[in-house]
Amino acid sequence: MMGIKVTIERFAENSQPGWVECRLIDAAGAHHLFEEKVPVVTVDVLDAQSEYPREGIIGCTLVHSRVTDNGRELVTVNTELPWGIESKSGQVQFEILRQQVVEFSNQAG
Repeated sequence: MMGIKVTIERFAENSQPGWVECRLIDAAGAHHLFEEKVPVVTVDVLDAQSEYPREGIIGCTLVHSRVTDNGRELVTVNTELPWGIESKSGQVQFEILRQQVVEFSNQAG
């Protein structure tokens, strides 16, 4: 399964199974915030007392890839599939650096 690396910045809500706020910085340097369930973005057990920031992963699908004139490989990903994740502003499609993409088992993060 494909995912994008995000930074889990803080514990957001204690309702089960716990929610965290995550940040993605896209290829243009724009910041995108997500609020998602802990088990969706990591296998770690997190709560308000956990140490932050830490790494997480948001599942995605590949839409497009390209190489810029200066040799940077960029990929456009969509977070709507497989888990219906969107940023706090409602965005689901992001252009990111290739190195922000990871392959992982279909267990959380």
